[in-house]
Formats: sequence, C-alpha cells, structure tokens
Amino acid sequence: MNIQEIIQKYLNSVKLSRSMNTARTYSNAMRTFSEVLNAHDLNPETTSLTELKEETIIWMADELKGLSPATEQCYLTATVGLFEHIAGENLAPINLPRIRLLIKQRARRPGIRLPQFPKSDIESVLQYAETLNLKPYENETAHLINLRDRALLLTLADTGLRIHEACKMRRGDIDWHESRAIVVGKGNKEAVVRFSKRAIAAVKDYLALRASRDGTGGKALSALPIFARHDKAAGNKIKSISTTTGREIVAGRVRESCGEEAVGSITPHSFRHYFVTTVLLSSGNLKLAQELARHTNITVTQRYSHLSDDELDKKYQEIFG
Repeated sequence: MNIQEIIQKYLNSVKLSRSMNTARTYSNAMRTFSEVLNAHDLNPETTSLTELKEETIIWMADELKGLSPATEQCYLTATVGLFEHIAGENLAPINLPRIRLLIKQRARRPGIRLPQFPKSDIESVLQYAETLNLKPYENETAHLINLRDRALLLTLADTGLRIHEACKMRRGDIDWHESRAIVVGKGNKEAVVRFSKRAIAAVKDYLALRASRDGTGGKALSALPIFARHDKAAGNKIKSISTTTGREIVAGRVRESCGEEAVGSITPHSFRHYFVTTVLLSSGNLKLAQELARHTNITVTQRYSHLSDDELDKKYQEIFG
C-alpha cells in the first residue's frame, strides 16, 4: 500500500465520523502534507507506506510556519490523526509518543483572543427583529419570512445556539411546556438548550402562521424543521434553511437595522458571543456561563470574562476623573 492510498482511506473514515467542515479541513491538511512529502522526494502515489517515518511531521511543522498558529495546530492535528489511523489499523509500526513530542517541540501555540463583537449594534438588530411581526407585507409568504427571521434572530441571541444547530432543529426537539430543546451540537454531542420567553413566543408565532403549510406534506409535525425555507424553489414543501441562508438572513437584517457599513461585522456567531457575555455580566457565574454555552473547556468561557469597554471607561473615569 502506498502513502496516497492510506491517506484516502483515512479521509474516508473522517468523512464518516466528523462534520462536513472538519472533513474539508482535514482534506486540505492532507493535501498540504502530500505536497510536503513531494518536496522531500517522497511521492505519495509511488512511495510505500513503510517509508513514511515519524520525521515527516517535522517537515510538515516547518511548512506550516507561514500560516496562522490556529491553522498550524489544526493541520498538525489532522496529520497526527493520519499516523494514529496507521497505527490503529496496524499497517506500519508508528511511534506515536515520539510524534507528539516532535510537535510539542516545534509547533506554535495559538494566542488567546478575546471575542470581539459590536454589542450595541447587536442590540439594535434585536430591537429591530422584535418589530418584524408588525412590518407591512405584500403577501403571506413575506409575512412568514418576517416572522421566521424574527424568531431566528431572537433564538440565536437568547439560546447561544450555533447557526448549524438552529438550522437542524425540528419541531419535535422542543419541549414547549418547559421551553427547552434537545440539540445535537459540536462533536456530535446531545445537549439541552433553554429558550427565553420572547424567543419561544416568536417561534410559536411563526409556526402558528405556518400551520396550514405544515399539514400538507404528509410528514409528521415533529419531523419538520423549526426554521424553513420560503423561497420559490422550495414551493410549498417545508425544507429546513441552510447555514448559508442563516448567514444571509443575519446579513440582510443587519443591513436593514444598522446600515450597509455594519454588514460583515455581525455574523450568526456574534449572537453566541453576545449570549455568553450577557450571561456572565448578569450573573458573574463562570460555571453557569460554561454550562449554558455548552463549552467543554472552561478556558473557552474565560475568554468572555473580561470587562466590557463601557465598564473600563467608567472605572477609568472614577479613578482619574
């Protein structure tokens, strides 16, 4: 078996067990690794797997110095995964502890960056979103879109859902009495997400208007998406929105509420940053924020525990007048 064949088998296994985005990133990493091997006279398509030595991880680490530390870490993780796959399948003797040591000695650590988002602009978007149910409309579809977008924006801000999680939510996932939902989040983990009164009310308003359409497709109500498409291509079928559509909804409503210059500064993930920060500023409880945001590692939540610019300005003026 040559190196290219085992790389392909490895990527196939990644596609089966990881998300589409992760599979794409790992594919890019393996493409870079193949280029690195070629540059050192090891053609992956003709070189036997037995010639793949641990030292090749050094070549890879050196090649990645021109990329950001975060990308470097990601690509090295993917490359280590290849060696773990080879060892796990017992295809060649691999010294995994040595590979990890070589990486530890050479890889840069990505710096910890504070989450940046325009809080006041997000609040303006949310104020605007709350009025979308009152916005004039030409037909029922236009009214549906307004109610859907209102529900989506308030849900993102008040639940901390990632955009792909919101897009995948089904009606049967929500416990309407408890205002909670079961979602499959990052790492394919099931978790409970809580809804605020305004978010659950907005979702109910949207679904109530959509009720006549939901009953025509023959599918069980519980299997239908919460946030559906209402474009011409979808017709009367209830199909879930894509993450691309979710981003377009955010961009469009940001444009309407804050102006063209604000487009791009607020993304669906900005509402998650807003959610975590709101929980922390209101409660001061880091563990609570971690649980509600579903962060596996509390160090991720700690990035949000800095004082806001407004608070820093206020304290500075109190000290220096």
